[in-house]
Amino acid sequence: MTRRTPTTTHWVLAALVFVALAAWPITKFMFLFPQDQWQVDIQVYREAGISVLQGRPIYEQMTDPPQLLPFTYPPVAALLSVPLAFVPFAVAAWSWTILQLAADLAIAWVAWYHLRDRAGAWAPVLVAAVAGAFLWTQPVGDGIRFAQINAFLVLAILLDLKRPRTRLLRAVPPGVLVGLAMAIKLTPGVFVIHYLVCRRWREAATAIITATLVSVGAWMILPPASFAFWGGALSDPTRLGPNDGSANQAFRALLLRRGLDGSELLLAWAPYLLVVGVVVFWLGRRAYQQGDWLMEAAVIGLAGFLLSPVSWVHHLHWLMVIVPAILGAAAWRDRPRVVAAAIPFAWFVCTMPFWGVLWKREGREPAVVGDVLVEGNVIGSLVILGLLAWAIHRTDALEPRSQSATPGRRGPATTGARGPRAGVGADRAEG
Repeated sequence: MTRRTPTTTHWVLAALVFVALAAWPITKFMFLFPQDQWQVDIQVYREAGISVLQGRPIYEQMTDPPQLLPFTYPPVAALLSVPLAFVPFAVAAWSWTILQLAADLAIAWVAWYHLRDRAGAWAPVLVAAVAGAFLWTQPVGDGIRFAQINAFLVLAILLDLKRPRTRLLRAVPPGVLVGLAMAIKLTPGVFVIHYLVCRRWREAATAIITATLVSVGAWMILPPASFAFWGGALSDPTRLGPNDGSANQAFRALLLRRGLDGSELLLAWAPYLLVVGVVVFWLGRRAYQQGDWLMEAAVIGLAGFLLSPVSWVHHLHWLMVIVPAILGAAAWRDRPRVVAAAIPFAWFVCTMPFWGVLWKREGREPAVVGDVLVEGNVIGSLVILGLLAWAIHRTDALEPRSQSATPGRRGPATTGARGPRAGVGADRAEG
């Protein structure tokens, strides 16, 4: 009989595996990085916390040279940043890094549940290996590099969509965590659109009401900052940095790098938004109908990256969810899924935009190679969309066969307001 409960040896081995895999990314970003670029985003959050305590204008304050970065999040995030103001910058940065690593381990534990369940006592080792490996990808590694917030948002939304809900969240209505994430950073609002497309009115309303109540609470505490954000800072994309720089891997940035501006930019970007928006929300609805909450989270998480006017690569922290979503429930029996899931992981281990910048800076030929590499993550995000669509279609194609081969399995049922069918993505109840 296979042992299911991890022993102390398994947990110790898991810790060693994670430390071994995390050693280089942590060393590179926490010890070897230039001091003037070290943990720049935690400095932004900390300055916002200091501004709250001192009554400074939050959205006029900049970090120290040479970065000179403004605070770009809603006032709720500034309030949550206050604890960072009570400790030295280095303590805040290291504490944030440790919390990020813990969040990445939690994401791996939740998102890789199919393989984790099969791993039995070796589940901690599997999760440690997965979380450590993803630190080598650009989206997750850059979260450590800049001290970003994305790991926490991904974890919160993932827990909100998870079915069945964990014990700690059974008393929390679905949609609350999405609403909180949306109050902190606006891009999780794509999940509200997804709820509306799927006619999940209660979850959509819960998310909207939660975000509204939290934002109104912040407005009552910080009225000048709230007026500044909702009345001007929100609509100014230049506050996020140079929109046409290679670090911005949104499709709009690709168009800006091609020299488009004004009405030409809008005419080129609008059809992309329409087509990709329709495709991505249709795929999210299809994943919901299949009962596959993990695929649902992966597709809509990707939507935020695809549709935003500004998308830094660390916004694609959803890669930790996308790869297991493509693997599916029975990857050990489906080699094409394993190959498909390896593609986005390998793609984002590479740093194509930086390669492209070097190619162009050194004047190498052909010049088009540098141009393509600079857009590597734009292309990669669309490749991921295609792979997710393929995986959803494969689930539809193989499900009748798997159901006929599995005695006693419930067949597919149509979905309406009652929710998704019982099918290949349905989870077993957790204790």
